[in-house]
Amino acid sequence: MAATMIPGPTGATRLFAIVGDPIAQVKAPSLLNPLFHQHGVDAVMVAVHTRPEHLARVIRGLQAMDNLDGMLLTIPHKFAACEFADELSLAVQISGSTNAIRRSAGGRWEAENFDGLGFVRGVQRAGYLLAGVRVLLAGGGGAGSAIAVALLQAGVCMLYLQEPDRDKAQRLLTRLNQQWPGRATLAGPLELASAQMVINATPLGLVEQDPLPIDVAALSAGTLVADIIMQPAQTRLLLAAQAAGHPVHPGVHMLSEQMVCYRDFFQF
Repeated sequence: MAATMIPGPTGATRLFAIVGDPIAQVKAPSLLNPLFHQHGVDAVMVAVHTRPEHLARVIRGLQAMDNLDGMLLTIPHKFAACEFADELSLAVQISGSTNAIRRSAGGRWEAENFDGLGFVRGVQRAGYLLAGVRVLLAGGGGAGSAIAVALLQAGVCMLYLQEPDRDKAQRLLTRLNQQWPGRATLAGPLELASAQMVINATPLGLVEQDPLPIDVAALSAGTLVADIIMQPAQTRLLLAAQAAGHPVHPGVHMLSEQMVCYRDFFQF
C-alpha cells in the first residue's frame, strides 16, 4: 500500500471514486493511485460497489462530499449516470453515456466519456489508420456508443453497428446520423466480409464459455480484430482471429490511453 499510495490519507486528501456493479474487475484504482503517488498528488481513488437501485442515492451522496473531486463510472451505470451531471460533453450527448464526472471550480458537475477517445488513440498509437476505413462495431452499450462517436470523429467512412437490442441500436444510430449523416447503419450479414476492422464492445469474452461475438470465419483476409475486454487480455475472439491469420488489438491499449485522458480531465 505504501509504495503505491500517499502515506496514509489525511483530512486534506482529495477523494475519487469508481462506481460499478460488479466492481472487483476494475483496474482504475490500481493504475491511478500509483500515478497520484508518483506525481505527489494528495489524492486517493476507491472502488464503490453500487447496485442499480441504489445508484441515485450513492452518487448524490458522493457529490455531497466536499472533498470528492470526481468519479469514474463503469458497467452498468454509464447511461444512468448522465442525469447526475450539469454539463455534458458532445461525446456524452451523442453516445448517451458517461464514464467520468468531475466537479468544476464553480461546483458544477461535468460529464465526459473517454472510452471512445481511449480506444481510438490506442488503435492509432499501434499504427493503424482510421480515416476512410469501414468498421463493424459489436455492441451499442456504454462503451460501444462512445467508441462509435470517436470512430466517426476520427473519420471512418462507414460504421456498421451490430446490436441485438434494435430499439437501443436505432436510438444510437439516430443520434450518430444527426451529426454524421449516412455514415452509420445497422450491420447485416454482408458487412462482416466488407469491414476492414471489427471491434467487440460487448461483455462477451469476460467468461471463457461465452459465445464469440463475431463470426471470424466470415471476415475477409487481413481484417483487424479488436476487443475492449481487458481481462483476460487474450480473449477467445482474439485467439480465434489470430489463429485465422488476422491482426489483433487487445483492450489494454484503450485503458492505457484513458489514463492520460483522466490526468488531463481531473487535472493532476
